[in-house]
Amino acid sequence: MQAEMAGRESGQGGTRRSALYTPAERVRRDATVWTLVQGILAPVQFLIFAISLFLVVRYLATGQGLALATGSVVVKTLALYTIMVTGAIWEKVVFGKYLFAESFFWEDVFSMLVIGKSITEIAEILHLSVKTVSTHKTRILQKMSLNSLAELVQYAVAYRLLAPMKT
Repeated sequence: MQAEMAGRESGQGGTRRSALYTPAERVRRDATVWTLVQGILAPVQFLIFAISLFLVVRYLATGQGLALATGSVVVKTLALYTIMVTGAIWEKVVFGKYLFAESFFWEDVFSMLVIGKSITEIAEILHLSVKTVSTHKTRILQKMSLNSLAELVQYAVAYRLLAPMKT
């Protein structure tokens, strides 16, 4: 474990910063096909987002193309889920965990909060105390200059990290 942590830390000028990957993780990252899959899906997902945005804005502006706009949101949501699932597989191959690998811990906690997991549920998943998870939630909100989980969900919807729910 100490060798693993030593591989994560490098220093210059007396300051220490964590590296994203240990040498062993970098080898696994470079060797797996899932890195290529993620590299392809990320720009494809952005392209789908751009097309969907155009179709939705066109529908809102003209009232035409509801089916295309709706279909584009469904395709965008499927692409998002695909990149999330393949990303979890990639994390498993590189870091040995499907979720909450140290390098992507905050990203995974953010995702759990956005999809509506309660603090208690997240604590159970992570085998942490509710107080610890609550502290992490507060820090996430502070770092993002947000005041509530509702604002976090609005942020996720606004940046297309989460599809809005139909009412």
